[in-house]
Amino acid sequence: MTRLLLWLLGGALLGGIVHLASILILPSLASQDAYTRLSPLAPVNTVVPLPPPGPGASVMPFMDPAFLMAACRYDLSRGPLKFSMPTGPAYTAVSFYTRTNVAFYAINDRSAGGRAIELDLMTTEQRNDLPGDEEITAADRLIVESPSATGLILIKALVAEAGMLPVARGTLAAARCRPGGN
Repeated sequence: MTRLLLWLLGGALLGGIVHLASILILPSLASQDAYTRLSPLAPVNTVVPLPPPGPGASVMPFMDPAFLMAACRYDLSRGPLKFSMPTGPAYTAVSFYTRTNVAFYAINDRSAGGRAIELDLMTTEQRNDLPGDEEITAADRLIVESPSATGLILIKALVAEAGMLPVARGTLAAARCRPGGN
């Protein structure tokens, strides 16, 4: 009986290890990640509105139909990026992802506290090249460090009711991500 329990415990432990390893490895093997899916639609360092999800057809899986979305594929190899977007009466949020779909920063209109979300996106090396006076740098702008040189910025605007659709579209249309963060 003890021998059978040890075999069952060993099998369960081995199954758990295989399951965990496959879950950790599968995202790196995926060929249709968000960055790749958005490549034909979104040029680098440009905000592009995404088409709303429809039955059986959406740019990315699990898109919420209550939100309008836009995306910016960024490339920091030539320098920092300046991101700006006005906030509106509806909820807006911005999320930053690495090329391998790891979320590293998010901000919404409530936490931005102003009439716009403005920040500089740069790599750690680019941040280290900034002038040494950290008090002035921190007071002048919000700086977000990207762990990779390429990645994805997703912008969401809530459309709580049909009358808010033009406002949400205008907010997304005014969003900018362009080179020149410093």
